[in-house]
Amino acid sequence: MTDLHSETVDEVQDTSDVVQAAETQDPAPDLAGLLKTLLSILPSDAVLSDPEDTRPFECDGLSLYRERPPIVVLPENEQQVIEVMHACRQHHVPIVPRGAGTGLSGGALPHKQGVLLGMSRLSRIKKIDPVSATAVVEPGVRNLAISEAAGPYGLYYAPDPSSQIACSIGGNVAENSGGVHCLKYGLTVHNVLSVRLITIDGEVVELGSGAPDAPGLSLLPIFVGSEGMLGIVTEVTVRLIPAPELARVIMASFPSVELAGEAVASIIGHGIIPAGLEMMDKRAIHMVEPFVNAGYDLETSAILLCESDGTTTEVEDEIARMTEVFEQAGATRIEVSQTEEQRERFWAGRKNAFPAAGRISPDYYCMDGTIPRRHLARVLNAITEMESTYGLRCANVFHAGDGNLHPLILYDANEPGEVVRAEEFGAAILELCIEVGGTITGEHGVGHEKINQMCVQFSREELDTFFAVKRAFDPYGLLNPAKLIPTLARCAEYGRMHVHRGELPFADLPRF
Repeated sequence: MTDLHSETVDEVQDTSDVVQAAETQDPAPDLAGLLKTLLSILPSDAVLSDPEDTRPFECDGLSLYRERPPIVVLPENEQQVIEVMHACRQHHVPIVPRGAGTGLSGGALPHKQGVLLGMSRLSRIKKIDPVSATAVVEPGVRNLAISEAAGPYGLYYAPDPSSQIACSIGGNVAENSGGVHCLKYGLTVHNVLSVRLITIDGEVVELGSGAPDAPGLSLLPIFVGSEGMLGIVTEVTVRLIPAPELARVIMASFPSVELAGEAVASIIGHGIIPAGLEMMDKRAIHMVEPFVNAGYDLETSAILLCESDGTTTEVEDEIARMTEVFEQAGATRIEVSQTEEQRERFWAGRKNAFPAAGRISPDYYCMDGTIPRRHLARVLNAITEMESTYGLRCANVFHAGDGNLHPLILYDANEPGEVVRAEEFGAAILELCIEVGGTITGEHGVGHEKINQMCVQFSREELDTFFAVKRAFDPYGLLNPAKLIPTLARCAEYGRMHVHRGELPFADLPRF
Protein backbone atom coordinates (compact mmCIF):
# COMPACT_ATOMS: atom_id res chain seq x y z
CA MET A 1 0.00 0.00 0.00
CA THR A 2 1.30 3.44 -0.91
CA ASP A 3 2.54 5.76 1.84
CA LEU A 4 0.17 8.73 1.69
CA HIS A 5 2.92 11.09 2.80
CA SER A 6 5.61 9.89 0.40
CA GLU A 7 4.72 12.18 -2.49
CA THR A 8 2.67 15.24 -3.26
CA VAL A 9 0.28 16.11 -6.08
CA ASP A 10 -1.49 19.27 -7.08
CA GLU A 11 -4.40 20.20 -4.88
CA VAL A 12 -7.53 18.35 -5.90
CA GLN A 13 -10.22 20.26 -7.78
CA ASP A 14 -12.59 17.47 -8.82
CA THR A 15 -16.25 17.16 -9.74
CA SER A 16 -16.97 14.41 -7.22
CA ASP A 17 -17.32 17.00 -4.47
CA VAL A 18 -19.99 18.77 -6.53
CA VAL A 19 -21.99 15.58 -6.83
CA GLN A 20 -21.82 14.99 -3.11
CA ALA A 21 -22.22 18.59 -2.01
CA ALA A 22 -25.99 18.19 -1.83
CA GLU A 23 -25.56 15.57 0.86
CA THR A 24 -23.92 18.10 3.15
CA GLN A 25 -25.66 21.30 2.03
CA ASP A 26 -29.20 19.96 1.68
CA PRO A 27 -31.25 19.17 4.80
CA ALA A 28 -30.74 15.75 6.32
CA PRO A 29 -32.90 12.91 4.95
CA ASP A 30 -36.42 13.21 6.36
CA LEU A 31 -37.41 9.55 6.64
CA ALA A 32 -40.38 10.16 8.91
CA GLY A 33 -41.82 12.75 6.55
CA LEU A 34 -41.15 10.54 3.56
CA LEU A 35 -42.90 7.54 5.12
CA LYS A 36 -45.98 9.66 5.77
CA THR A 37 -45.95 10.91 2.15
CA LEU A 38 -45.47 7.42 0.72
CA LEU A 39 -48.37 6.01 2.71
CA SER A 40 -50.57 8.77 1.34
CA ILE A 41 -49.74 8.13 -2.34
CA LEU A 42 -49.21 4.35 -2.51
CA PRO A 43 -51.20 1.27 -1.46
CA SER A 44 -50.37 0.20 2.07
CA ASP A 45 -48.89 -3.12 0.92
CA ALA A 46 -46.44 -1.21 -1.31
CA VAL A 47 -44.70 0.50 1.62
CA LEU A 48 -42.76 -1.61 4.15
CA SER A 49 -41.11 -0.21 7.25
CA ASP A 50 -41.37 -2.87 9.98
CA PRO A 51 -38.01 -4.58 10.57
CA GLU A 52 -39.39 -8.07 9.95
CA ASP A 53 -40.71 -6.89 6.56
CA THR A 54 -37.61 -5.01 5.43
CA ARG A 55 -34.92 -7.43 6.62
CA PRO A 56 -35.25 -9.75 3.58
CA PHE A 57 -33.99 -6.83 1.49
CA GLU A 58 -30.81 -6.21 3.49
CA CYS A 59 -28.45 -7.58 0.81
CA ASP A 60 -28.34 -8.92 -2.72
CA GLY A 61 -26.60 -12.13 -3.81
CA LEU A 62 -23.36 -10.80 -2.31
CA SER A 63 -24.06 -11.49 1.34
CA LEU A 64 -20.74 -10.21 2.68
CA TYR A 65 -22.32 -6.79 3.21
CA ARG A 66 -25.70 -6.17 4.85
CA GLU A 67 -27.74 -3.10 5.75
CA ARG A 68 -31.41 -3.25 6.69
CA PRO A 69 -33.30 -0.57 4.74
CA PRO A 70 -35.51 1.70 6.87
CA ILE A 71 -38.16 1.79 4.11
CA VAL A 72 -38.88 -0.55 1.19
CA VAL A 73 -41.20 0.61 -1.59
CA LEU A 74 -42.75 -1.82 -4.10
CA PRO A 75 -44.42 0.19 -6.89
CA GLU A 76 -46.67 -1.56 -9.42
CA ASN A 77 -46.50 0.87 -12.35
CA GLU A 78 -44.53 3.73 -13.83
CA GLN A 79 -46.70 6.46 -12.34
CA GLN A 80 -46.05 5.14 -8.86
CA VAL A 81 -42.31 5.17 -9.58
CA ILE A 82 -42.60 8.82 -10.64
CA GLU A 83 -44.44 9.68 -7.43
CA VAL A 84 -41.82 7.88 -5.34
CA MET A 85 -39.03 9.81 -7.08
CA HIS A 86 -40.79 13.12 -6.42
CA ALA A 87 -41.31 12.22 -2.76
CA CYS A 88 -37.70 11.14 -2.20
CA ARG A 89 -36.39 14.28 -3.87
CA GLN A 90 -38.71 16.41 -1.73
CA HIS A 91 -37.53 14.77 1.49
CA HIS A 92 -33.84 14.49 0.43
CA VAL A 93 -33.83 10.70 0.83
CA PRO A 94 -31.44 8.45 -1.17
CA ILE A 95 -32.93 5.75 -3.44
CA VAL A 96 -31.41 2.32 -4.05
CA PRO A 97 -33.13 0.36 -6.87
CA ARG A 98 -33.38 -3.42 -6.60
CA GLY A 99 -34.43 -6.03 -9.13
CA ALA A 100 -34.56 -9.72 -8.21
CA GLY A 101 -31.71 -9.45 -5.70
CA THR A 102 -29.43 -11.86 -7.59
CA GLY A 103 -26.63 -9.31 -8.08
CA LEU A 104 -23.15 -10.28 -6.91
CA SER A 105 -21.42 -6.95 -6.27
CA GLY A 106 -23.57 -5.30 -3.59
CA GLY A 107 -25.15 -2.95 -6.12
CA ALA A 108 -28.50 -3.24 -4.33
CA LEU A 109 -27.02 -2.88 -0.84
CA PRO A 110 -29.49 -0.57 0.96
CA HIS A 111 -28.60 2.90 2.18
CA LYS A 112 -28.98 3.22 5.95
CA GLN A 113 -30.92 6.47 5.54
CA GLY A 114 -32.59 5.68 2.24
CA VAL A 115 -35.42 3.95 0.44
CA LEU A 116 -34.98 0.59 -1.24
CA LEU A 117 -37.02 0.72 -4.44
CA GLY A 118 -38.03 -2.83 -5.38
CA MET A 119 -39.02 -3.17 -9.04
CA SER A 120 -40.23 -6.78 -8.97
CA ARG A 121 -43.93 -5.88 -9.36
CA LEU A 122 -43.33 -4.20 -12.73
CA SER A 123 -43.30 -7.61 -14.39
CA ARG A 124 -45.39 -7.38 -17.55
CA ILE A 125 -44.25 -8.50 -20.97
CA LYS A 126 -45.91 -5.73 -22.93
CA LYS A 127 -45.23 -6.91 -26.46
CA ILE A 128 -43.51 -9.64 -28.46
CA ASP A 129 -43.11 -8.46 -32.06
CA PRO A 130 -42.00 -11.36 -34.29
CA VAL A 131 -41.78 -9.11 -37.36
CA SER A 132 -39.24 -6.69 -35.87
CA ALA A 133 -37.85 -9.45 -33.60
CA THR A 134 -38.18 -7.35 -30.45
CA ALA A 135 -39.76 -7.61 -27.02
CA VAL A 136 -40.98 -4.73 -24.87
CA VAL A 137 -40.90 -5.61 -21.19
CA GLU A 138 -41.04 -4.07 -17.74
CA PRO A 139 -37.89 -4.25 -15.57
CA GLY A 140 -39.19 -6.95 -13.22
CA VAL A 141 -39.57 -9.53 -16.02
CA ARG A 142 -37.27 -12.52 -15.53
CA ASN A 143 -34.53 -12.96 -18.12
CA LEU A 144 -35.65 -16.48 -19.04
CA ALA A 145 -39.31 -15.44 -19.25
CA ILE A 146 -38.50 -13.34 -22.32
CA SER A 147 -37.22 -16.37 -24.22
CA GLU A 148 -40.17 -18.46 -23.00
CA ALA A 149 -42.59 -15.86 -24.37
CA ALA A 150 -40.69 -15.51 -27.65
CA GLY A 151 -40.22 -19.27 -28.14
CA PRO A 152 -43.50 -19.88 -30.03
CA TYR A 153 -42.26 -17.43 -32.67
CA GLY A 154 -38.94 -19.23 -33.08
CA LEU A 155 -37.08 -16.44 -31.28
CA TYR A 156 -35.19 -16.00 -28.02
CA TYR A 157 -33.23 -13.45 -25.96
CA ALA A 158 -29.53 -14.28 -26.15
CA PRO A 159 -27.84 -12.99 -22.94
CA ASP A 160 -28.14 -15.83 -20.44
CA PRO A 161 -26.61 -15.22 -17.00
CA SER A 162 -26.37 -18.31 -14.82
CA SER A 163 -29.15 -16.79 -12.71
CA GLN A 164 -31.43 -16.32 -15.75
CA ILE A 165 -34.23 -18.35 -14.19
CA ALA A 166 -34.54 -15.67 -11.48
CA CYS A 167 -32.70 -12.48 -12.45
CA SER A 168 -34.69 -9.58 -13.90
CA ILE A 169 -34.07 -7.67 -17.11
CA GLY A 170 -33.93 -4.40 -15.15
CA GLY A 171 -31.08 -5.78 -13.07
CA ASN A 172 -29.40 -7.06 -16.25
CA VAL A 173 -29.53 -3.54 -17.67
CA ALA A 174 -28.14 -2.07 -14.45
CA GLU A 175 -25.15 -4.44 -14.39
CA ASN A 176 -24.71 -5.05 -18.16
CA SER A 177 -25.02 -8.79 -17.54
CA GLY A 178 -23.60 -11.42 -19.87
CA GLY A 179 -23.74 -15.20 -19.74
CA VAL A 180 -22.17 -18.26 -21.31
CA HIS A 181 -23.21 -17.19 -24.81
CA CYS A 182 -21.96 -13.60 -24.62
CA LEU A 183 -18.85 -14.34 -26.73
CA LYS A 184 -20.91 -14.68 -29.91
CA TYR A 185 -24.07 -12.76 -29.04
CA GLY A 186 -22.79 -10.01 -26.78
CA LEU A 187 -23.64 -8.57 -23.38
CA THR A 188 -26.87 -6.83 -22.39
CA VAL A 189 -25.69 -3.57 -23.96
CA HIS A 190 -25.50 -5.27 -27.36
CA ASN A 191 -29.03 -6.63 -27.09
CA VAL A 192 -30.98 -3.68 -25.68
CA LEU A 193 -32.47 -1.30 -28.24
CA SER A 194 -34.02 1.25 -25.90
CA VAL A 195 -34.92 1.98 -22.30
CA ARG A 196 -37.54 4.18 -20.71
CA LEU A 197 -36.36 5.67 -17.42
CA ILE A 198 -37.38 8.04 -14.66
CA THR A 199 -34.91 10.70 -13.56
CA ILE A 200 -34.41 11.86 -9.98
CA ASP A 201 -36.76 14.77 -10.78
CA GLY A 202 -39.52 12.40 -11.92
CA GLU A 203 -39.04 13.14 -15.61
CA VAL A 204 -39.66 10.38 -18.16
CA VAL A 205 -36.75 9.95 -20.59
CA GLU A 206 -36.32 7.48 -23.45
CA LEU A 207 -32.85 6.45 -24.58
CA GLY A 208 -32.16 4.51 -27.75
CA SER A 209 -34.58 3.57 -30.50
CA GLY A 210 -36.06 0.65 -32.37
CA ALA A 211 -34.35 2.05 -35.47
CA PRO A 212 -30.75 1.10 -36.35
CA ASP A 213 -29.59 4.40 -34.87
CA ALA A 214 -31.09 7.07 -32.64
CA PRO A 215 -30.78 10.83 -33.25
CA GLY A 216 -28.36 12.85 -31.17
CA LEU A 217 -25.75 11.56 -28.76
CA SER A 218 -25.88 7.84 -28.00
CA LEU A 219 -26.57 7.82 -24.26
CA LEU A 220 -27.95 4.28 -24.11
CA PRO A 221 -24.51 2.61 -23.80
CA ILE A 222 -23.69 4.97 -20.92
CA PHE A 223 -26.89 4.08 -19.12
CA VAL A 224 -26.57 0.29 -19.51
CA GLY A 225 -24.27 -0.78 -16.70
CA SER A 226 -24.73 2.42 -14.67
CA GLU A 227 -26.04 0.43 -11.69
CA GLY A 228 -29.03 2.62 -10.87
CA MET A 229 -26.93 5.75 -10.43
CA LEU A 230 -28.47 7.70 -13.33
CA GLY A 231 -32.15 6.79 -13.37
CA ILE A 232 -34.78 4.10 -12.72
CA VAL A 233 -35.74 1.83 -15.63
CA THR A 234 -39.47 1.29 -16.20
CA GLU A 235 -39.40 -0.29 -19.68
CA VAL A 236 -36.86 -2.09 -21.85
CA THR A 237 -36.98 -2.99 -25.54
CA VAL A 238 -34.69 -5.92 -26.32
CA ARG A 239 -33.53 -7.55 -29.53
CA LEU A 240 -34.62 -11.14 -30.17
CA ILE A 241 -32.79 -13.54 -32.46
CA PRO A 242 -33.89 -16.69 -34.30
CA ALA A 243 -33.44 -19.92 -32.38
CA PRO A 244 -30.70 -21.96 -34.07
CA GLU A 245 -31.61 -25.07 -35.99
CA LEU A 246 -29.00 -27.07 -34.07
CA ALA A 247 -26.53 -26.58 -31.22
CA ARG A 248 -23.83 -28.97 -30.04
CA VAL A 249 -21.16 -28.74 -27.34
CA ILE A 250 -17.65 -30.12 -27.23
CA MET A 251 -16.26 -31.07 -23.83
CA ALA A 252 -12.47 -31.08 -24.18
CA SER A 253 -10.13 -32.20 -21.38
CA PHE A 254 -6.61 -30.84 -20.89
CA PRO A 255 -3.80 -31.97 -18.58
CA SER A 256 -3.05 -28.39 -17.47
CA VAL A 257 -4.66 -24.97 -17.34
CA GLU A 258 -1.78 -23.71 -19.49
CA LEU A 259 -2.73 -26.00 -22.37
CA ALA A 260 -6.41 -25.21 -21.95
CA GLY A 261 -5.63 -21.48 -22.06
CA GLU A 262 -3.55 -21.95 -25.21
CA ALA A 263 -6.42 -23.89 -26.78
CA VAL A 264 -8.77 -20.95 -26.12
CA ALA A 265 -6.39 -18.58 -27.90
CA SER A 266 -5.99 -21.06 -30.73
CA ILE A 267 -9.74 -21.37 -31.30
CA ILE A 268 -10.10 -17.60 -31.64
CA GLY A 269 -6.87 -17.41 -33.66
CA HIS A 270 -8.36 -19.79 -36.22
CA GLY A 271 -11.20 -17.35 -36.81
CA ILE A 272 -13.79 -19.45 -34.97
CA ILE A 273 -16.28 -17.57 -32.79
CA PRO A 274 -18.09 -20.22 -30.74
CA ALA A 275 -21.56 -19.63 -29.33
CA GLY A 276 -19.97 -20.27 -25.94
CA LEU A 277 -16.45 -21.06 -24.73
CA GLU A 278 -16.10 -21.82 -21.01
CA MET A 279 -13.33 -23.21 -18.83
CA MET A 280 -13.41 -24.97 -15.44
CA ASP A 281 -10.39 -26.01 -13.39
CA LYS A 282 -9.95 -29.27 -11.48
CA ARG A 283 -11.46 -28.05 -8.21
CA ALA A 284 -14.50 -26.65 -10.02
CA ILE A 285 -14.98 -29.89 -11.95
CA HIS A 286 -14.91 -31.98 -8.76
CA MET A 287 -17.20 -29.49 -7.05
CA VAL A 288 -19.85 -29.57 -9.79
CA GLU A 289 -19.93 -33.16 -11.02
CA PRO A 290 -21.41 -34.80 -7.87
CA PHE A 291 -24.04 -32.04 -7.76
CA VAL A 292 -25.22 -32.12 -11.39
CA ASN A 293 -23.87 -35.38 -12.86
CA ALA A 294 -23.02 -33.48 -16.02
CA GLY A 295 -20.66 -36.16 -17.31
CA TYR A 296 -17.47 -34.17 -16.73
CA ASP A 297 -14.03 -35.77 -16.88
CA LEU A 298 -12.82 -36.16 -13.29
CA GLU A 299 -9.32 -37.27 -14.29
CA THR A 300 -8.27 -34.02 -15.93
CA SER A 301 -6.90 -30.66 -14.75
CA ALA A 302 -9.16 -28.44 -16.86
CA ILE A 303 -12.06 -28.74 -19.27
CA LEU A 304 -13.34 -26.48 -22.00
CA LEU A 305 -16.98 -26.36 -23.06
CA CYS A 306 -17.18 -25.07 -26.61
CA GLU A 307 -20.53 -24.70 -28.37
CA SER A 308 -21.43 -24.33 -32.02
CA ASP A 309 -24.89 -23.32 -33.21
CA GLY A 310 -26.54 -22.60 -36.56
CA THR A 311 -27.75 -24.80 -39.38
CA THR A 312 -26.93 -28.49 -39.30
CA THR A 313 -24.29 -28.06 -41.99
CA GLU A 314 -22.69 -25.09 -40.25
CA VAL A 315 -22.56 -26.89 -36.92
CA GLU A 316 -21.08 -30.09 -38.35
CA ASP A 317 -18.36 -28.10 -40.11
CA GLU A 318 -17.54 -25.97 -37.08
CA ILE A 319 -17.48 -28.91 -34.69
CA ALA A 320 -14.98 -30.65 -36.99
CA ARG A 321 -12.77 -27.55 -37.07
CA MET A 322 -12.96 -27.11 -33.29
CA THR A 323 -12.11 -30.76 -32.70
CA GLU A 324 -9.03 -30.48 -34.90
CA VAL A 325 -7.85 -27.37 -33.06
CA PHE A 326 -8.32 -29.02 -29.66
CA GLU A 327 -6.46 -32.15 -30.74
CA GLN A 328 -3.53 -30.05 -31.94
CA ALA A 329 -3.63 -28.09 -28.66
CA GLY A 330 -3.11 -31.25 -26.60
CA ALA A 331 -6.61 -32.31 -25.53
CA THR A 332 -6.58 -35.73 -23.86
CA ARG A 333 -10.31 -36.37 -24.27
CA ILE A 334 -12.94 -34.87 -26.57
CA GLU A 335 -16.65 -35.60 -26.26
CA VAL A 336 -19.35 -34.01 -28.44
CA SER A 337 -22.96 -33.81 -27.25
CA GLN A 338 -25.12 -36.17 -29.29
CA THR A 339 -28.52 -35.06 -28.04
CA GLU A 340 -30.12 -31.84 -26.83
CA GLU A 341 -30.48 -33.41 -23.38
CA GLN A 342 -26.74 -34.07 -23.22
CA ARG A 343 -25.94 -30.54 -24.42
CA GLU A 344 -28.14 -29.06 -21.69
CA ARG A 345 -26.53 -31.35 -19.11
CA PHE A 346 -23.03 -30.15 -20.09
CA TRP A 347 -24.16 -26.54 -19.64
CA ALA A 348 -26.07 -27.33 -16.45
CA GLY A 349 -22.78 -28.23 -14.80
CA ARG A 350 -21.23 -24.88 -15.68
CA LYS A 351 -24.34 -22.87 -14.80
CA ASN A 352 -24.71 -24.60 -11.42
CA ALA A 353 -21.15 -23.98 -10.31
CA PHE A 354 -22.22 -21.36 -7.76
CA PRO A 355 -24.83 -23.47 -5.93
CA ALA A 356 -22.48 -26.46 -6.15
CA ALA A 357 -19.97 -24.47 -4.12
CA GLY A 358 -22.45 -24.48 -1.25
CA ARG A 359 -22.12 -28.26 -0.97
CA ILE A 360 -18.41 -28.14 -0.17
CA SER A 361 -18.08 -24.85 1.69
CA PRO A 362 -20.26 -22.94 4.21
CA ASP A 363 -19.70 -19.73 2.22
CA TYR A 364 -18.22 -18.61 -1.07
CA TYR A 365 -17.21 -15.26 -2.53
CA CYS A 366 -17.59 -14.96 -6.31
CA MET A 367 -15.24 -12.56 -8.07
CA ASP A 368 -15.64 -11.10 -11.57
CA GLY A 369 -12.58 -9.81 -13.39
CA THR A 370 -11.67 -9.77 -17.06
CA ILE A 371 -8.23 -10.28 -18.59
CA PRO A 372 -6.65 -10.62 -22.03
CA ARG A 373 -7.00 -14.28 -23.08
CA ARG A 374 -3.23 -14.69 -23.48
CA HIS A 375 -2.81 -14.25 -19.70
CA LEU A 376 -5.29 -16.94 -18.61
CA ALA A 377 -2.65 -19.43 -17.48
CA ARG A 378 -0.56 -16.76 -15.72
CA VAL A 379 -3.53 -15.48 -13.74
CA LEU A 380 -4.84 -18.93 -12.84
CA ASN A 381 -1.41 -20.00 -11.59
CA ALA A 382 -1.16 -16.79 -9.57
CA ILE A 383 -4.55 -17.51 -7.99
CA THR A 384 -3.26 -20.94 -6.97
CA GLU A 385 -0.31 -19.27 -5.23
CA MET A 386 -2.70 -16.85 -3.51
CA GLU A 387 -4.55 -19.82 -2.00
CA SER A 388 -1.46 -20.45 0.16
CA THR A 389 -1.04 -16.76 0.95
CA TYR A 390 -4.60 -16.33 2.23
CA GLY A 391 -5.19 -19.87 3.51
CA LEU A 392 -8.36 -20.34 1.46
CA ARG A 393 -9.40 -22.55 -1.43
CA CYS A 394 -10.54 -21.19 -4.80
CA ALA A 395 -12.46 -22.89 -7.63
CA ASN A 396 -12.25 -21.26 -11.05
CA VAL A 397 -15.06 -21.14 -13.61
CA PHE A 398 -15.12 -18.52 -16.31
CA HIS A 399 -16.07 -17.28 -19.75
CA ALA A 400 -12.77 -18.25 -21.32
CA GLY A 401 -13.64 -16.89 -24.76
CA ASP A 402 -13.67 -13.28 -23.56
CA GLY A 403 -11.40 -13.68 -20.54
CA ASN A 404 -14.11 -13.07 -17.93
CA LEU A 405 -13.00 -14.86 -14.74
CA HIS A 406 -15.28 -16.02 -11.92
CA PRO A 407 -13.02 -17.32 -9.13
CA LEU A 408 -15.08 -18.78 -6.28
CA ILE A 409 -13.24 -18.16 -3.01
CA LEU A 410 -14.39 -20.73 -0.44
CA TYR A 411 -14.51 -19.68 3.21
CA ASP A 412 -16.41 -20.08 6.48
CA ALA A 413 -17.86 -16.87 7.92
CA ASN A 414 -18.01 -18.53 11.35
CA GLU A 415 -14.23 -18.93 11.45
CA PRO A 416 -12.47 -15.83 12.85
CA GLY A 417 -10.63 -13.86 10.18
CA GLU A 418 -11.87 -15.79 7.15
CA VAL A 419 -14.26 -13.08 5.91
CA VAL A 420 -11.45 -10.53 5.94
CA ARG A 421 -9.07 -12.94 4.21
CA ALA A 422 -11.70 -13.69 1.56
CA GLU A 423 -12.10 -9.96 0.87
CA GLU A 424 -8.34 -9.48 0.67
CA PHE A 425 -8.00 -12.52 -1.62
CA GLY A 426 -10.69 -11.13 -3.91
CA ALA A 427 -9.07 -7.68 -3.99
CA ALA A 428 -5.72 -9.25 -4.90
CA ILE A 429 -7.31 -11.13 -7.81
CA LEU A 430 -8.95 -7.97 -9.14
CA GLU A 431 -5.76 -5.96 -8.89
CA LEU A 432 -3.90 -8.72 -10.70
CA CYS A 433 -6.47 -8.44 -13.49
CA ILE A 434 -5.63 -4.74 -13.79
CA GLU A 435 -1.90 -5.49 -13.73
CA VAL A 436 -2.12 -7.77 -16.78
CA GLY A 437 -4.14 -5.24 -18.77
CA GLY A 438 -7.66 -6.32 -17.82
CA THR A 439 -10.48 -4.80 -15.80
CA ILE A 440 -12.21 -5.38 -12.47
CA THR A 441 -15.56 -6.50 -13.85
CA GLY A 442 -17.00 -8.27 -16.85
CA GLU A 443 -20.69 -8.60 -16.01
CA HIS A 444 -21.33 -8.34 -12.26
CA GLY A 445 -20.75 -4.60 -11.96
CA VAL A 446 -18.79 -2.65 -9.34
CA GLY A 447 -21.45 -1.90 -6.75
CA HIS A 448 -20.07 -1.72 -3.23
CA GLU A 449 -17.73 -4.69 -3.55
CA LYS A 450 -15.16 -3.34 -6.03
CA ILE A 451 -15.29 0.38 -5.38
CA ASN A 452 -11.77 0.42 -3.89
CA GLN A 453 -10.35 -1.27 -6.98
CA MET A 454 -11.84 1.53 -9.10
CA CYS A 455 -9.19 3.68 -7.41
CA VAL A 456 -6.51 1.34 -8.74
CA GLN A 457 -7.83 1.12 -12.28
CA PHE A 458 -8.72 4.76 -12.95
CA SER A 459 -6.95 8.07 -12.58
CA ARG A 460 -8.18 11.17 -10.80
CA GLU A 461 -9.09 12.73 -14.17
CA GLU A 462 -11.09 9.67 -15.22
CA LEU A 463 -13.00 9.59 -11.94
CA ASP A 464 -13.72 13.30 -12.41
CA THR A 465 -15.30 12.49 -15.76
CA PHE A 466 -17.43 9.72 -14.29
CA PHE A 467 -18.72 12.10 -11.64
CA ALA A 468 -19.51 14.69 -14.30
CA VAL A 469 -21.79 12.18 -16.02
CA LYS A 470 -23.37 11.30 -12.68
CA ARG A 471 -23.96 14.98 -11.94
CA ALA A 472 -25.65 15.54 -15.32
CA PHE A 473 -28.28 12.90 -14.50
CA ASP A 474 -28.43 13.22 -10.70
CA PRO A 475 -27.14 16.58 -9.41
CA TYR A 476 -28.41 15.80 -5.90
CA GLY A 477 -26.45 12.59 -5.46
CA LEU A 478 -29.54 10.66 -4.33
CA LEU A 479 -29.52 7.72 -6.76
CA ASN A 480 -27.66 4.71 -5.32
CA PRO A 481 -24.98 6.77 -3.56
CA ALA A 482 -21.61 5.33 -2.52
CA LYS A 483 -21.66 2.78 -5.35
CA LEU A 484 -19.67 2.31 -8.58
CA ILE A 485 -17.64 5.56 -8.51
CA PRO A 486 -15.27 6.17 -5.57
CA THR A 487 -14.62 9.64 -4.21
CA LEU A 488 -11.04 10.82 -4.29
CA ALA A 489 -11.15 10.87 -0.49
CA ARG A 490 -11.93 7.15 -0.52
CA CYS A 491 -9.10 6.52 -2.97
CA ALA A 492 -6.70 8.37 -0.68
CA GLU A 493 -7.83 6.28 2.26
CA TYR A 494 -7.30 3.14 0.18
CA GLY A 495 -3.74 4.28 -0.49
CA ARG A 496 -3.99 4.97 -4.19
CA MET A 497 -3.65 8.78 -4.20
CA HIS A 498 -1.40 11.18 -2.34
CA VAL A 499 -1.92 14.33 -0.30
CA HIS A 500 -0.64 17.87 -0.59
CA ARG A 501 1.85 19.21 1.97
CA GLY A 502 1.29 16.18 4.21
CA GLU A 503 -2.26 17.24 5.04
CA LEU A 504 -5.10 14.81 5.65
CA PRO A 505 -6.35 13.23 2.41
CA PHE A 506 -8.97 15.51 0.86
CA ALA A 507 -10.29 16.59 4.24
CA ASP A 508 -12.38 19.28 2.60
CA LEU A 509 -14.38 16.85 0.49
CA PRO A 510 -17.74 15.52 1.71
CA ARG A 511 -17.83 11.80 2.48
CA PHE A 512 -20.61 9.33 1.77
